[in-house]
Amino acid sequence: MMEQDPLSQLRDIHLPQPGGFWPPAPGWWILLAIIIGLAVVVFVYIRRKQRRNRWLGSAKKELQRLEQNASADNQWFAALNRLLKQSARMRYPEQVPESLSGESWVRFLLETSPKDRVAFRPVVEAMVNSAWQPSPECSPAEALTFARVWLGGQKC
Repeated sequence: MMEQDPLSQLRDIHLPQPGGFWPPAPGWWILLAIIIGLAVVVFVYIRRKQRRNRWLGSAKKELQRLEQNASADNQWFAALNRLLKQSARMRYPEQVPESLSGESWVRFLLETSPKDRVAFRPVVEAMVNSAWQPSPECSPAEALTFARVWLGGQKC
C-alpha cells in the first residue's frame, strides 16, 4: 500500500509572468486617441486664427508706410480711409463696411473703436471729411493715432 500523502505530490503554485508594457491596456489607447484629437483641434484653431489675422499684419505695415509719408493733403487722407475700409472689410464682412461713406462711415468707425469713442469723434469726422476736401481740417498725427488705436484694438 501506498501511504504517501497525495498532497505532497502537488507542485507549488506558479504565478504568471508579469505582463510587459506592450501592448498597452485599452484605456491607454483611448487616452492617446483623446490627446491626439485635442492636439489636432488646437492646431486647426490656431491655424485658422493666424489666417484670419493675416490682414492685420499687412494693415499695420501699410499704416507705418503712411506714417512715414504723412502729409496734410486729401490724397493722404483718402489712402488712410482706404486702408481702414480694407481692414474693416476683412474684420466685419457681414456689415459690408466698404459701402459706407460720410456720416455712416464715421458712425461705423466709432462703434467698432475699442475705446475713447466720444473723444475720437471730432478726429474721425475731420479725418473722413479731409479725404475729399481740398484743405484738410485734420492733422495727420491725430488721424494716425486713431487708426493705430482702431487697428490695435481689433480682435478675432
